[in-house]
Amino acid sequence: MDRRFENKVALVTGAGSGIGRATAKAFAREGARTIVADISDAGGVETVRQIREAGGEAAFVRADVARAADCEAIVAKAVELYGRLDCAHNNAGIGGTRARTADRSEEEFDRMIAVNLKGVWLAMKYEIPAMLKNHRGAIVNTASVAGLVGMWKLSAYSASKHAVIGLTKSAALEYCRHGIRINAVCPGLIYTDLVRDAVAGGSGAATPARRLMARAFEPLVKSVLSSRQPSGRAGTPEEVAEAVLWLCSEAAAYVNGIALPVDGGFTAK
Repeated sequence: MDRRFENKVALVTGAGSGIGRATAKAFAREGARTIVADISDAGGVETVRQIREAGGEAAFVRADVARAADCEAIVAKAVELYGRLDCAHNNAGIGGTRARTADRSEEEFDRMIAVNLKGVWLAMKYEIPAMLKNHRGAIVNTASVAGLVGMWKLSAYSASKHAVIGLTKSAALEYCRHGIRINAVCPGLIYTDLVRDAVAGGSGAATPARRLMARAFEPLVKSVLSSRQPSGRAGTPEEVAEAVLWLCSEAAAYVNGIALPVDGGFTAK
């Protein structure tokens, strides 16, 4: 461990579970003081507990990234507690249900765009001015392989993630001469709670009974899904977290505006 982020301040949205939790813990492990943001109080508090138990420093802020006031509050808390903001991982997102384009409800489409796209834009809207004060910073947005290729019955999700990549590239061009680098990671099959909920019928539609059934068949489902990957397995949240940290580190000082697949070769097909 080389404490790459000693004396740095990092912010992670959607840090109450999965990729966000893994990234928040990785930042803290590498010396960063970390703001943990999530819409789930229980998840966010648990992430902070794990970080502190491991000797790191972190604070939780409850936030719905689709709300401007919440995104502003996350950045304000980072500056209030730690005096600055150096790194941000805008990871909060939802998966939704599987449906063909013409069968999807307007309400679900709007919520998908509000969280997955507008939430990233709102986070950057407040993160960038805080970083401009220090003339440097690094932001990584979570897109998806669904932002690089089409996905059957996931048109709204795919649209939101394609848009995140476009937003990332445009913002990267706007702020690179101000010392701020902005990139995206595109996870493939990462077996998180979001994937489990999708198997159970979607994050908005999964009933407790369906979640229970999904967990009962989890080993079989995981095996089938993994067999379709070139790598022969699902990825881990920790593997995505390492990509995020690299993009935020000085080792990636000349990397800007990219959409980095972390997918075991899925998009190479």
